Amino acid sequence: MHGRQLPIPTSTAQTRNQLVVRACLLGTLACLVVPLSLAHARTVVPPLLRTVDASATLTAAHVDLGVLGPAQLAVFTLDKPARVVVDVTPATWARQHLALPKAQGLIIGVRAGPHALGVRLVFDVASPVSVTRHEDPVSHRMALEFIRRGTPAEEVRQAPPSAPLVAPLMAASTPAPTPLPTPTPTVAVVNAAMPASVAPVAAPVAAVKTGTQPSTARAGNSIRKLVIAVDAGHGGEDPGASGRDGTHEKDVTLAVARELATRINAEPGMQAVLTRAGDYFVPLRERSHRARVAQADLFVSVHADAVQDRSVAGSSVYVLSARGASSEAAKWLADRENAADLVGGVSLDTKDSVLASVLLDLSQSAAMSASMVAAGKVLEQLNQVGEVRKAAVQQAGFVVLKSPDIPSMLIESAYITNPQEERRLKDPHHQAELADAILAGIRNFFRENPPPGTHTASMVADTGPAAMNGRAPGH
Repeated sequence: MHGRQLPIPTSTAQTRNQLVVRACLLGTLACLVVPLSLAHARTVVPPLLRTVDASATLTAAHVDLGVLGPAQLAVFTLDKPARVVVDVTPATWARQHLALPKAQGLIIGVRAGPHALGVRLVFDVASPVSVTRHEDPVSHRMALEFIRRGTPAEEVRQAPPSAPLVAPLMAASTPAPTPLPTPTPTVAVVNAAMPASVAPVAAPVAAVKTGTQPSTARAGNSIRKLVIAVDAGHGGEDPGASGRDGTHEKDVTLAVARELATRINAEPGMQAVLTRAGDYFVPLRERSHRARVAQADLFVSVHADAVQDRSVAGSSVYVLSARGASSEAAKWLADRENAADLVGGVSLDTKDSVLASVLLDLSQSAAMSASMVAAGKVLEQLNQVGEVRKAAVQQAGFVVLKSPDIPSMLIESAYITNPQEERRLKDPHHQAELADAILAGIRNFFRENPPPGTHTASMVADTGPAAMNGRAPGH
Protein backbone atom coordinates (compact mmCIF):
# COMPACT_ATOMS: atom_id res chain seq x y z
CA MET A 1 0.00 0.00 0.00
CA HIS A 2 2.82 2.43 0.79
CA GLY A 3 4.36 2.49 -2.71
CA ARG A 4 1.20 2.58 -4.66
CA GLN A 5 -0.47 5.77 -5.99
CA LEU A 6 -4.22 5.64 -6.06
CA PRO A 7 -5.77 6.50 -9.43
CA ILE A 8 -7.43 9.90 -9.59
CA PRO A 9 -10.96 9.90 -10.97
CA THR A 10 -11.37 11.65 -14.27
CA SER A 11 -13.75 14.26 -12.88
CA THR A 12 -11.36 15.11 -10.07
CA ALA A 13 -8.41 15.47 -12.46
CA GLN A 14 -10.36 17.81 -14.70
CA THR A 15 -11.34 19.92 -11.70
CA ARG A 16 -7.72 20.18 -10.59
CA ASN A 17 -6.61 21.21 -14.07
CA GLN A 18 -9.27 23.92 -14.19
CA LEU A 19 -8.14 25.28 -10.83
CA VAL A 20 -4.52 25.38 -11.97
CA VAL A 21 -5.42 27.22 -15.17
CA ARG A 22 -7.62 29.70 -13.26
CA ALA A 23 -4.85 30.37 -10.73
CA CYS A 24 -2.38 31.06 -13.54
CA LEU A 25 -4.77 33.44 -15.22
CA LEU A 26 -5.47 35.29 -11.96
CA GLY A 27 -1.75 35.52 -11.24
CA THR A 28 -1.09 36.97 -14.69
CA LEU A 29 -3.87 39.53 -14.26
CA ALA A 30 -2.51 40.46 -10.83
CA CYS A 31 0.95 41.05 -12.29
CA LEU A 32 -0.56 43.41 -14.85
CA VAL A 33 -3.12 45.23 -12.71
CA VAL A 34 -1.25 45.75 -9.43
CA PRO A 35 1.72 47.68 -10.93
CA LEU A 36 -0.71 49.87 -12.88
CA SER A 37 -2.69 50.59 -9.73
CA LEU A 38 0.43 51.39 -7.77
CA ALA A 39 1.69 53.65 -10.53
CA HIS A 40 -1.61 55.50 -10.52
CA ALA A 41 -1.52 55.83 -6.74
CA ARG A 42 1.93 57.36 -6.86
CA THR A 43 0.72 60.13 -9.16
CA VAL A 44 -2.17 61.21 -6.90
CA VAL A 45 -0.68 63.75 -4.46
CA PRO A 46 -3.05 65.25 -1.88
CA PRO A 47 -3.29 69.07 -1.74
CA LEU A 48 -0.85 70.80 0.60
CA LEU A 49 -2.18 72.63 3.65
CA ARG A 50 0.23 75.57 3.41
CA THR A 51 -0.99 78.19 5.89
CA VAL A 52 -3.14 78.47 8.99
CA ASP A 53 -3.76 82.09 9.98
CA ALA A 54 -5.94 83.37 12.79
CA SER A 55 -7.03 86.60 14.42
CA ALA A 56 -9.11 86.62 17.58
CA THR A 57 -10.77 88.77 20.18
CA LEU A 58 -12.29 87.64 23.46
CA THR A 59 -15.63 86.93 21.77
CA ALA A 60 -14.79 85.96 18.18
CA ALA A 61 -12.04 84.39 16.11
CA HIS A 62 -11.33 83.97 12.41
CA VAL A 63 -9.24 81.21 10.88
CA ASP A 64 -8.01 81.31 7.28
CA LEU A 65 -6.74 78.05 5.76
CA GLY A 66 -4.56 78.15 2.64
CA VAL A 67 -4.78 74.86 0.72
CA LEU A 68 -3.01 74.29 -2.59
CA GLY A 69 -5.81 72.38 -4.29
CA PRO A 70 -9.37 71.15 -3.73
CA ALA A 71 -10.10 69.72 -0.29
CA GLN A 72 -13.05 69.31 2.04
CA LEU A 73 -13.66 70.46 5.59
CA ALA A 74 -15.23 68.47 8.40
CA VAL A 75 -15.80 70.57 11.51
CA PHE A 76 -17.17 69.67 14.92
CA THR A 77 -16.92 71.04 18.45
CA LEU A 78 -16.19 69.39 21.79
CA ASP A 79 -16.81 70.59 25.33
CA LYS A 80 -15.03 70.06 28.65
CA PRO A 81 -12.60 71.34 27.57
CA ALA A 82 -13.95 73.48 24.73
CA ARG A 83 -12.38 72.64 21.38
CA VAL A 84 -12.99 73.03 17.66
CA VAL A 85 -11.79 70.10 15.54
CA VAL A 86 -11.16 70.72 11.84
CA ASP A 87 -10.37 67.88 9.44
CA VAL A 88 -8.99 68.88 6.02
CA THR A 89 -9.35 65.96 3.58
CA PRO A 90 -7.61 64.98 1.40
CA ALA A 91 -4.54 66.95 2.38
CA THR A 92 -0.94 66.72 3.39
CA TRP A 93 1.31 69.08 5.31
CA ALA A 94 4.94 69.93 5.91
CA ARG A 95 5.34 69.92 9.68
CA GLN A 96 8.50 72.02 9.61
CA HIS A 97 6.96 74.71 7.37
CA LEU A 98 3.41 74.98 8.73
CA ALA A 99 3.42 77.79 11.30
CA LEU A 100 0.44 77.50 13.64
CA PRO A 101 -1.17 80.61 15.15
CA LYS A 102 -0.18 81.67 18.64
CA ALA A 103 -2.67 81.81 21.51
CA GLN A 104 -4.75 84.98 21.29
CA GLY A 105 -8.12 86.08 22.58
CA LEU A 106 -10.69 83.30 22.25
CA ILE A 107 -8.07 80.85 20.90
CA ILE A 108 -5.86 79.51 23.69
CA GLY A 109 -3.97 76.90 21.68
CA VAL A 110 -3.65 75.21 18.27
CA ARG A 111 -2.44 71.70 17.43
CA ALA A 112 -2.03 69.83 14.14
CA GLY A 113 -1.41 66.24 13.14
CA PRO A 114 -2.15 63.61 10.48
CA HIS A 115 -5.62 62.09 10.48
CA ALA A 116 -6.95 59.42 8.10
CA LEU A 117 -6.30 60.82 4.59
CA GLY A 118 -5.78 64.41 5.68
CA VAL A 119 -4.74 66.81 8.41
CA ARG A 120 -6.53 67.42 11.71
CA LEU A 121 -6.38 70.83 13.40
CA VAL A 122 -7.54 71.23 16.99
CA PHE A 123 -8.27 74.71 18.30
CA ASP A 124 -8.48 74.96 22.08
CA VAL A 125 -10.89 77.80 22.87
CA ALA A 126 -11.56 79.69 26.08
CA SER A 127 -15.28 78.88 26.08
CA PRO A 128 -17.77 76.94 23.92
CA VAL A 129 -18.28 78.47 20.48
CA SER A 130 -20.52 78.24 17.45
CA VAL A 131 -18.72 77.77 14.13
CA THR A 132 -19.49 79.05 10.65
CA ARG A 133 -17.50 77.86 7.65
CA HIS A 134 -16.87 79.45 4.25
CA GLU A 135 -15.22 77.79 1.27
CA ASP A 136 -14.23 79.30 -2.09
CA PRO A 137 -14.11 76.60 -4.83
CA VAL A 138 -12.10 78.88 -7.12
CA SER A 139 -9.20 79.84 -4.87
CA HIS A 140 -9.56 76.78 -2.58
CA ARG A 141 -9.45 79.13 0.38
CA MET A 142 -11.33 78.16 3.50
CA ALA A 143 -12.34 80.31 6.43
CA LEU A 144 -13.93 79.58 9.77
CA GLU A 145 -15.50 81.96 12.28
CA PHE A 146 -15.78 81.08 15.93
CA ILE A 147 -18.25 83.10 18.00
CA ARG A 148 -18.54 82.61 21.72
CA ARG A 149 -21.90 81.13 22.55
CA GLY A 150 -24.27 83.60 24.12
CA THR A 151 -22.46 86.68 22.78
CA PRO A 152 -25.01 89.47 22.09
CA ALA A 153 -25.48 90.34 18.42
CA GLU A 154 -24.52 93.96 19.01
CA GLU A 155 -21.19 92.83 20.43
CA VAL A 156 -20.28 90.66 17.43
CA ARG A 157 -21.57 92.38 14.31
CA GLN A 158 -21.89 90.35 11.13
CA ALA A 159 -20.54 91.45 7.75
CA PRO A 160 -23.16 92.74 5.27
CA PRO A 161 -24.31 90.03 2.81
CA SER A 162 -22.83 91.94 -0.12
CA ALA A 163 -19.37 91.85 1.46
CA PRO A 164 -18.09 88.25 1.38
CA LEU A 165 -16.46 87.08 4.60
CA VAL A 166 -13.62 85.60 2.61
CA ALA A 167 -12.61 88.14 -0.04
CA PRO A 168 -10.05 86.51 -2.33
CA LEU A 169 -8.98 88.30 -5.49
CA MET A 170 -11.53 87.09 -8.02
CA ALA A 171 -11.24 86.89 -11.79
CA ALA A 172 -11.34 90.00 -13.94
CA SER A 173 -14.95 89.20 -14.77
CA THR A 174 -15.96 90.59 -11.38
CA PRO A 175 -17.52 93.99 -12.17
CA ALA A 176 -15.90 97.03 -10.60
CA PRO A 177 -18.12 99.53 -8.79
CA THR A 178 -18.87 102.65 -10.81
CA PRO A 179 -16.85 105.65 -9.51
CA LEU A 180 -18.94 108.36 -7.93
CA PRO A 181 -19.20 111.59 -9.97
CA THR A 182 -16.84 113.48 -7.68
CA PRO A 183 -13.62 115.29 -8.65
CA THR A 184 -10.26 113.74 -7.90
CA PRO A 185 -8.37 112.74 -5.77
CA THR A 186 -9.23 109.04 -5.89
CA VAL A 187 -8.79 106.43 -3.19
CA ALA A 188 -8.24 103.04 -4.80
CA VAL A 189 -9.57 99.90 -3.18
CA VAL A 190 -8.06 96.63 -4.37
CA ASN A 191 -10.88 94.27 -5.39
CA ALA A 192 -13.13 95.21 -2.48
CA ALA A 193 -16.55 96.44 -3.52
CA MET A 194 -17.85 98.63 -0.72
CA PRO A 195 -21.19 97.50 0.76
CA ALA A 196 -24.06 99.91 0.21
CA SER A 197 -24.68 99.97 3.96
CA VAL A 198 -21.30 101.56 4.61
CA ALA A 199 -20.82 105.29 4.19
CA PRO A 200 -18.43 105.99 1.29
CA VAL A 201 -15.05 107.63 1.66
CA ALA A 202 -15.15 111.34 0.90
CA ALA A 203 -13.12 110.72 -2.24
CA PRO A 204 -14.44 108.35 -4.93
CA VAL A 205 -13.54 104.69 -4.70
CA ALA A 206 -12.13 102.76 -7.65
CA ALA A 207 -11.71 99.01 -7.58
CA VAL A 208 -8.58 97.35 -8.96
CA LYS A 209 -9.23 93.99 -10.62
CA THR A 210 -6.88 91.05 -10.67
CA GLY A 211 -4.06 91.53 -13.14
CA THR A 212 -4.46 95.29 -13.31
CA GLN A 213 -2.60 98.03 -11.52
CA PRO A 214 -3.48 101.54 -10.36
CA SER A 215 -3.02 104.20 -13.00
CA THR A 216 0.24 105.15 -11.32
CA ALA A 217 1.75 101.66 -11.35
CA ARG A 218 5.11 100.91 -12.89
CA ALA A 219 5.07 101.41 -16.65
CA GLY A 220 8.33 101.39 -18.56
CA ASN A 221 10.56 104.40 -17.92
CA SER A 222 7.73 106.88 -17.29
CA ILE A 223 7.68 108.74 -13.98
CA ARG A 224 5.21 107.12 -11.63
CA LYS A 225 3.64 107.90 -8.29
CA LEU A 226 4.49 106.13 -5.07
CA VAL A 227 1.79 103.62 -4.13
CA ILE A 228 1.03 103.35 -0.41
CA ALA A 229 -1.18 100.46 0.73
CA VAL A 230 -3.21 101.54 3.76
CA ASP A 231 -4.68 98.69 5.78
CA ALA A 232 -7.42 99.28 8.37
CA GLY A 233 -7.12 96.50 10.94
CA HIS A 234 -9.96 94.02 11.60
CA GLY A 235 -13.43 94.67 10.11
CA GLY A 236 -16.84 93.08 9.70
CA GLU A 237 -17.67 90.55 12.39
CA ASP A 238 -14.11 90.94 13.71
CA PRO A 239 -14.38 94.11 15.85
CA GLY A 240 -10.82 93.91 17.17
CA ALA A 241 -10.24 95.29 20.65
CA SER A 242 -13.00 97.24 22.39
CA GLY A 243 -12.91 100.12 24.86
CA ARG A 244 -14.89 100.54 28.04
CA ASP A 245 -17.42 102.77 26.26
CA GLY A 246 -17.97 100.20 23.50
CA THR A 247 -15.67 101.71 20.89
CA HIS A 248 -14.50 99.03 18.45
CA GLU A 249 -10.99 98.96 17.04
CA LYS A 250 -12.29 98.19 13.54
CA ASP A 251 -14.18 101.50 13.44
CA VAL A 252 -11.37 103.80 14.57
CA THR A 253 -8.80 102.07 12.34
CA LEU A 254 -11.05 102.54 9.31
CA ALA A 255 -11.58 106.21 10.17
CA VAL A 256 -7.82 106.83 10.51
CA ALA A 257 -7.07 104.81 7.34
CA ARG A 258 -9.54 106.92 5.36
CA GLU A 259 -8.02 110.13 6.70
CA LEU A 260 -4.54 108.88 5.83
CA ALA A 261 -5.57 107.78 2.32
CA THR A 262 -7.16 111.16 1.61
CA ARG A 263 -3.99 112.96 2.71
CA ILE A 264 -1.73 110.65 0.71
CA ASN A 265 -3.76 111.34 -2.43
CA ALA A 266 -3.38 115.08 -1.84
CA GLU A 267 0.39 114.65 -1.60
CA PRO A 268 2.31 115.29 -4.84
CA GLY A 269 3.65 112.05 -6.29
CA MET A 270 1.70 109.67 -4.04
CA GLN A 271 -1.39 107.48 -4.35
CA ALA A 272 -3.20 105.49 -1.66
CA VAL A 273 -4.69 102.03 -2.00
CA LEU A 274 -7.06 100.82 0.72
CA THR A 275 -7.15 97.08 1.51
CA ARG A 276 -10.72 97.61 2.78
CA ALA A 277 -12.98 100.62 2.41
CA GLY A 278 -15.88 99.52 4.61
CA ASP A 279 -16.98 97.39 7.52
CA TYR A 280 -16.20 93.90 6.21
CA PHE A 281 -13.67 91.21 6.92
CA VAL A 282 -10.52 90.63 4.83
CA PRO A 283 -8.25 87.64 5.68
CA LEU A 284 -4.82 88.55 6.98
CA ARG A 285 -2.74 87.26 4.06
CA GLU A 286 -5.23 88.66 1.59
CA ARG A 287 -4.36 92.16 2.84
CA SER A 288 -0.67 91.92 1.94
CA HIS A 289 -1.60 90.14 -1.29
CA ARG A 290 -3.79 93.08 -2.30
CA ALA A 291 -0.85 95.39 -1.66
CA ARG A 292 1.23 93.23 -4.00
CA VAL A 293 -1.41 93.34 -6.73
CA ALA A 294 -1.33 97.15 -6.48
CA GLN A 295 2.51 97.03 -6.63
CA ALA A 296 2.71 99.04 -3.43
CA ASP A 297 5.95 100.69 -2.37
CA LEU A 298 4.94 100.61 1.31
CA PHE A 299 2.34 98.75 3.40
CA VAL A 300 0.93 100.51 6.49
CA SER A 301 -1.47 98.65 8.79
CA VAL A 302 -3.35 100.76 11.36
CA HIS A 303 -4.45 99.22 14.67
CA ALA A 304 -5.26 100.12 18.29
CA ASP A 305 -3.73 98.19 21.16
CA ALA A 306 -5.41 96.68 24.23
CA VAL A 307 -4.31 95.41 27.66
CA GLN A 308 -6.08 94.59 30.90
CA ASP A 309 -4.36 97.49 32.70
CA ARG A 310 -6.48 100.50 31.65
CA SER A 311 -3.77 102.94 32.74
CA VAL A 312 -1.41 101.87 29.95
CA ALA A 313 -1.29 104.43 27.13
CA GLY A 314 0.74 105.43 24.10
CA SER A 315 1.45 104.39 20.53
CA SER A 316 4.01 101.98 19.08
CA VAL A 317 5.19 100.81 15.67
CA TYR A 318 6.08 97.25 14.66
CA VAL A 319 8.01 95.63 11.81
CA LEU A 320 8.58 91.96 11.03
CA SER A 321 10.88 90.03 13.35
CA ALA A 322 13.78 87.91 12.08
CA ARG A 323 12.04 84.74 13.27
CA GLY A 324 8.86 85.65 11.42
CA ALA A 325 10.89 86.42 8.31
CA SER A 326 12.68 83.06 8.31
CA SER A 327 9.42 81.10 8.63
CA GLU A 328 7.85 83.12 5.83
CA ALA A 329 10.85 82.57 3.56
CA ALA A 330 10.48 78.83 4.05
CA LYS A 331 6.84 79.02 2.97
CA TRP A 332 7.65 81.02 -0.16
CA LEU A 333 10.42 78.66 -1.17
CA ALA A 334 8.13 75.69 -0.62
CA ASP A 335 5.48 77.30 -2.81
CA ARG A 336 7.19 78.66 -5.94
CA GLU A 337 3.86 79.96 -7.26
CA ASN A 338 3.93 82.58 -4.53
CA ALA A 339 7.53 83.43 -5.28
CA ALA A 340 6.72 84.01 -8.94
CA ASP A 341 5.10 87.42 -8.43
CA LEU A 342 7.63 89.46 -6.51
CA VAL A 343 7.19 93.19 -7.06
CA GLY A 344 10.77 93.54 -8.21
CA GLY A 345 9.92 91.42 -11.25
CA VAL A 346 12.33 88.61 -10.38
CA SER A 347 10.53 85.28 -10.69
CA LEU A 348 11.77 82.46 -8.46
CA ASP A 349 9.73 79.64 -9.93
CA THR A 350 12.30 78.90 -12.63
CA LYS A 351 15.38 79.11 -10.36
CA ASP A 352 17.12 76.25 -8.62
CA SER A 353 16.64 76.02 -4.86
CA VAL A 354 19.96 77.63 -3.89
CA LEU A 355 19.60 80.60 -6.23
CA ALA A 356 15.95 81.05 -5.27
CA SER A 357 16.92 81.10 -1.60
CA VAL A 358 19.61 83.73 -2.21
CA LEU A 359 17.30 85.96 -4.27
CA LEU A 360 14.50 85.71 -1.73
CA ASP A 361 16.89 86.46 1.12
CA LEU A 362 18.17 89.57 -0.67
CA SER A 363 14.64 90.80 -1.33
CA GLN A 364 13.50 90.10 2.22
CA SER A 365 16.58 91.70 3.79
CA ALA A 366 16.10 94.88 1.75
CA ALA A 367 12.40 95.03 2.66
CA MET A 368 13.09 94.51 6.38
CA SER A 369 15.81 97.17 6.40
CA ALA A 370 13.55 99.69 4.67
CA SER A 371 10.70 98.76 7.01
CA MET A 372 12.80 99.57 10.06
CA VAL A 373 13.85 102.97 8.70
CA ALA A 374 10.34 103.92 7.58
CA ALA A 375 8.83 102.79 10.88
CA GLY A 376 11.38 104.90 12.74
CA LYS A 377 10.34 107.99 10.76
CA VAL A 378 6.67 107.38 11.56
CA LEU A 379 7.42 106.80 15.25
CA GLU A 380 9.24 110.13 15.42
CA GLN A 381 6.14 111.92 14.13
CA LEU A 382 3.73 110.04 16.41
CA ASN A 383 5.80 111.23 19.35
CA GLN A 384 4.80 114.79 18.45
CA VAL A 385 1.03 114.19 18.62
CA GLY A 386 0.78 112.04 21.73
CA GLU A 387 2.49 109.68 24.12
CA VAL A 388 4.67 106.94 22.70
CA ARG A 389 4.52 103.72 24.68
CA LYS A 390 7.68 102.21 23.22
CA ALA A 391 10.38 104.62 22.11
CA ALA A 392 12.02 102.15 19.72
CA VAL A 393 10.53 100.31 16.77
CA GLN A 394 9.32 96.88 17.90
CA GLN A 395 9.59 93.58 16.03
CA ALA A 396 6.99 90.81 15.90
CA GLY A 397 5.71 88.07 13.60
CA PHE A 398 2.41 89.69 12.60
CA VAL A 399 1.00 87.97 9.50
CA VAL A 400 0.27 91.23 7.65
CA LEU A 401 3.95 92.18 7.87
CA LYS A 402 5.24 89.08 6.08
CA SER A 403 5.56 90.35 2.52
CA PRO A 404 9.13 89.47 1.52
CA ASP A 405 9.29 92.27 -1.03
CA ILE A 406 7.25 95.20 0.35
CA PRO A 407 8.45 97.34 3.29
CA SER A 408 5.71 96.95 5.89
CA MET A 409 4.81 98.35 9.29
CA LEU A 410 2.00 97.96 11.81
CA ILE A 411 1.01 101.00 13.85
CA GLU A 412 -0.66 100.62 17.24
CA SER A 413 -2.08 104.14 17.31
CA ALA A 414 -3.12 104.07 20.99
CA TYR A 415 -4.53 101.84 23.73
CA ILE A 416 -8.27 101.67 23.20
CA THR A 417 -8.60 100.14 26.66
CA ASN A 418 -7.36 103.41 28.19
CA PRO A 419 -10.46 105.62 28.77
CA GLN A 420 -8.68 108.86 27.80
CA GLU A 421 -7.17 107.38 24.66
CA GLU A 422 -10.49 105.76 23.73
CA ARG A 423 -12.11 109.21 23.74
CA ARG A 424 -9.29 110.61 21.63
CA LEU A 425 -9.51 107.76 19.12
CA LYS A 426 -13.19 108.59 18.57
CA ASP A 427 -12.41 112.29 18.04
CA PRO A 428 -12.21 113.17 14.30
CA HIS A 429 -9.69 115.92 15.11
CA HIS A 430 -7.33 113.44 16.76
CA GLN A 431 -7.86 110.96 13.92
CA ALA A 432 -6.72 113.68 11.54
CA GLU A 433 -3.68 114.37 13.73
CA LEU A 434 -2.71 110.70 13.63
CA ALA A 435 -3.09 110.63 9.84
CA ASP A 436 -0.96 113.78 9.53
CA ALA A 437 1.78 112.28 11.69
CA ILE A 438 1.85 108.99 9.77
CA LEU A 439 1.97 110.83 6.45
CA ALA A 440 4.81 113.06 7.68
CA GLY A 441 6.84 109.98 8.60
CA ILE A 442 6.12 108.33 5.23
CA ARG A 443 7.03 111.53 3.42
CA ASN A 444 10.32 111.91 5.29
CA PHE A 445 11.27 108.30 4.57
CA PHE A 446 10.68 108.54 0.83
CA ARG A 447 12.33 111.95 0.54
CA GLU A 448 15.49 110.38 1.91
CA ASN A 449 15.02 107.09 0.05
CA PRO A 450 13.19 107.87 -3.21
CA PRO A 451 12.68 104.85 -5.50
CA PRO A 452 14.15 105.48 -8.95
CA GLY A 453 11.64 106.48 -11.61
CA THR A 454 9.17 108.01 -9.18
CA HIS A 455 7.79 111.51 -9.04
CA THR A 456 9.36 111.83 -5.59
CA ALA A 457 12.83 110.98 -6.94
CA SER A 458 12.41 113.69 -9.56
CA MET A 459 11.34 116.24 -6.95
CA VAL A 460 14.27 115.38 -4.66
CA ALA A 461 16.68 115.75 -7.57
CA ASP A 462 15.32 119.25 -8.22
CA THR A 463 15.02 120.60 -4.66
CA GLY A 464 16.94 118.22 -2.40
CA PRO A 465 15.51 116.08 0.42
CA ALA A 466 16.28 118.58 3.19
CA ALA A 467 14.07 121.30 1.70
CA MET A 468 11.20 118.87 1.15
CA ASN A 469 11.41 117.38 4.63
CA GLY A 470 10.81 120.80 6.08
CA ARG A 471 7.19 120.83 4.98
CA ALA A 472 4.62 120.77 7.76
CA PRO A 473 2.40 117.72 8.05
CA GLY A 474 -0.50 117.85 5.66
CA HIS A 475 1.00 120.62 3.53
